[in-house]
Amino acid sequence: MLINLKISNIVLIDKLNLEFGSGLNILTGETGAGKSILLDALSLALGARSDMGLIRYGSDMASVTAEFDVTNDNINSILDEFGIERDEHIILRRTLGTDGKSRAWVNDTPISIKVLKNIGDELVEIHGQFANHTLLNQSMHRPALDEFACKNINGFNNLLLDVRVAYNEYHDANARLKEVQDFLNRSAAEQEYLEHNVAELRKLNVYPGEEDELATKRADMINAEKNAAILTDAANAIGAGGNTLDAQIFAVAHILERIKTDPNPYAEQIDALYNAAEMVANVAGAIAPDEIDTDTVDSIEERLFAIRAVARKHHVSADELPNKLAEMESELNTINNSDAELKKLGNIVATARKKYDELASKLTAARHTAADELRTRLLRELPDLKLGGADFMVDFVTVSPGVGGVDDITFMIKTNPGMPFAPLHKSASGGELARLMLAMRVVLSGVRTAHTFVFDEVDTGISGATASAVGDRLNRLANGSQALVITHSAQVAGYADKHFKIEKTSNGDITTTNVYEITGNDRLNEIARIISGAEITPESLATAKTLLK
Repeated sequence: MLINLKISNIVLIDKLNLEFGSGLNILTGETGAGKSILLDALSLALGARSDMGLIRYGSDMASVTAEFDVTNDNINSILDEFGIERDEHIILRRTLGTDGKSRAWVNDTPISIKVLKNIGDELVEIHGQFANHTLLNQSMHRPALDEFACKNINGFNNLLLDVRVAYNEYHDANARLKEVQDFLNRSAAEQEYLEHNVAELRKLNVYPGEEDELATKRADMINAEKNAAILTDAANAIGAGGNTLDAQIFAVAHILERIKTDPNPYAEQIDALYNAAEMVANVAGAIAPDEIDTDTVDSIEERLFAIRAVARKHHVSADELPNKLAEMESELNTINNSDAELKKLGNIVATARKKYDELASKLTAARHTAADELRTRLLRELPDLKLGGADFMVDFVTVSPGVGGVDDITFMIKTNPGMPFAPLHKSASGGELARLMLAMRVVLSGVRTAHTFVFDEVDTGISGATASAVGDRLNRLANGSQALVITHSAQVAGYADKHFKIEKTSNGDITTTNVYEITGNDRLNEIARIISGAEITPESLATAKTLLK
């Protein structure tokens, strides 16, 4: 619901701050007072194309701010997409400069005019001579009929859901069938290649972690081989010259024992030499290198290199080779069993399509029932709106299967007997179109994308009982939501929940349009003015009192 509209420097409006309410908000005023300026200003805030002519003479910039207290899932999705902060209210702001630049904000976040319009279309539906009514968009006809059917045809909502589920099942099955067919077309020529690679991978029989194990073993054995060479060098050093080091030390000790002095002065050194000779002998026995199995090293390296070569060939890691084998085995199995697989998938697709067709047929029949009910209710409304010669129908065209069935729907109307039916946007204009849209909106009560409706020229060319019927229907439409109506009709004005007067004043060379809410006697006098013109008469006041009652 639109709760506040602030306008600055728009044509004849200097500064304006309007507080709207729920229900029916009526705006009246003398011809030329500037009623259309309000609609232009609101449209600007909702993302309409900018017009430099809207900027008040002598001003550098015009601005409009519209505040709403409702959002919906579509709006929230837009806000989330563009990182706009959510709040209890949503505030649209638009500026227009004499330099030709137009800027827009939503909740103080800069956005494009296109995004502003997308949000505006979700909030407000404008019905006027040049407005793009939601129901004039043919793509909205099927959703509108479906929402009407959900409220008036038992089980229709469940049928819609069943059709959606059935279509998704059929679509998924058909996609899988095409995927297998495409795969077989590509893979038939690769069968020999797959067989070769599967045989190679099966023979190699790699298991996860094997590459790391082989690399570790290979490194250990290479280190052992290097250590053996070092030990050999050490052993050779101990036995250099053909005479082992321990024997040489023992020989020295034995020579020193030949000294005849008693006690032998080198007894301590002789004992040390004997001990050293024993230690050298022990070391010589301990450092003898183990024999290295070079065949084992070669076999480890050969398998390790083979695993790595195959992994590079298939562009995967060695640990992924078992999965690659399973994948290629599956592809090969699909090729080898293609006839059976295709037959199986074909049966699944056929079964899913049959189920979908049956449900889609039921949905079409239910839509026809809803269309008949919609026509009956709409034709009931038209005579009171001076559209008694008009007729309405829902045109069905069968299209390709989709989540919403196989129906392409267009609302058709003819405004006079003897004329052919035509789509809504080609069948009426001006006030006639506005009244037709009003009737459709009343019948489609609750089937709406917006919470605020704006009507302009809805009372063009009508008076008396017809105007009263228009007011009654506007009141019904606004019940539970909001409608803003610019009217010249006293009968329509009498239904207002809030009444605003639009007035143009001149102060020297400056002309300004003002808008303010009127109540009590001021409202009574305004309705009387609409009835009688410039001079308010006792008769017009009496009639105004009747209309207000």
